[in-house]
Amino acid sequence: MLAALDAYLLAPRYRNDLTGWRRFVVEFWFFGLKEARACLFAGLFFVVLFVIPREGILGVPRYDVLLLIALIIQGAMLYFGLETRDELKAICLFHIVGFCLELFKTSSAIGSWSYPDFAYTKVLGVPLFSGFMYAAVGSYIIQAWRILDLRVEHHPPYWMASLIAALIYLNFFTHHYIGDYRWYVGACALGLYARTTVVFRPLDRERRMPLLLAFLLIGFFIWLAENISTFFGVWAYPNQLGAWAAVHVGKWSSWSLLVIMTFTIVAGLKHIKETIHIPESRL
Repeated sequence: MLAALDAYLLAPRYRNDLTGWRRFVVEFWFFGLKEARACLFAGLFFVVLFVIPREGILGVPRYDVLLLIALIIQGAMLYFGLETRDELKAICLFHIVGFCLELFKTSSAIGSWSYPDFAYTKVLGVPLFSGFMYAAVGSYIIQAWRILDLRVEHHPPYWMASLIAALIYLNFFTHHYIGDYRWYVGACALGLYARTTVVFRPLDRERRMPLLLAFLLIGFFIWLAENISTFFGVWAYPNQLGAWAAVHVGKWSSWSLLVIMTFTIVAGLKHIKETIHIPESRL
């Protein structure tokens, strides 16, 4: 079924008959379909995140059920050829990077958020399923690259992008000790990607978007998902322990920066590098 859907979405269509508002509606419809398909792992995982009752299923704690289902979804995507082994390696890296961040942020010394429920698959208070939330972002970017036939123009040199990604990740740890420099790092990222454009194909014509805008939009939707997740008590910030409150809008910037880091890792995949244009240095 998914193979048929992919064939339908990726089949070339030339609709010269579409103009004006009719073209906008049709292109927007196909863009929505392709985005939904790219969100396969993230969508399935977060639906499960919301529907599994807090008390778990058949005596199995909720966090353990979530881990099992996440592993099944990931295995199915590999088995049915929806992800390659190289892509899976990148997604595993997201899992490790995210889990290390979770261990630090939920530690007793930091306490940025917590996972209040019991689970057998907790390590130092962090349920193992949590890494899949970060992997879901990487999976979306990988899938969108193929489904929307993405290309990137005027991408900065990889060493610069990698340096910014490393600084973004490092700041999540160091800001508890030496101050929060996210806005300085964000300003550097703004300058680095100012000319970068992502080219995508919703239907039969290429469309362009500033890559920075894409980072902000993805970060916004992750922030919305985080609000829903905390509402259902999957995890909680300190100000949500007594009663639920909306996640501070400042988290949007944190997620957008994390998307930049994730994008940099995905851009390192061999088959994706071929679709990235880096201007030659004139120095």
